[in-house]
Amino acid sequence: METQTIETNFSVQNVLINSPLIKVFNFIAEPLNLPKWTNAFKSADHESALLVTPGGEIKIGLETRASKEAGTIDWYMKMPDGSIGKAYSRVVENSDGTSIYSFILLAPPVPIEKLEGTLKEQEGILSKELKNLKRILE
Repeated sequence: METQTIETNFSVQNVLINSPLIKVFNFIAEPLNLPKWTNAFKSADHESALLVTPGGEIKIGLETRASKEAGTIDWYMKMPDGSIGKAYSRVVENSDGTSIYSFILLAPPVPIEKLEGTLKEQEGILSKELKNLKRILE
């Protein structure tokens, strides 16, 4: 029997935040707050954002889709070349009144041989961002 390797092109990270769900949700769902807790966003509003990349700054279209009922906050980012990047997240209330924030990190569109290294690098960045978010909201 042959063993098949399955490439992982995503990562799920989470953080426990000692704040009520509504406070956490409202902060994350507001695009103006993205530069406060992420590294990639230099500025953001309800329609566009300025991203900081290794190649310089780029202006993108930004749509934030948030549902208080579901606790979801998703971002759709239209790149200058017309491609759409997506980021998905969710806030849920823990049994003790704290909040759990989870984020699905999708791998960027890079050649398969670079995928693992690029995803690992982004996982490290996201981990720091989630710690920063926790610090801000507690």
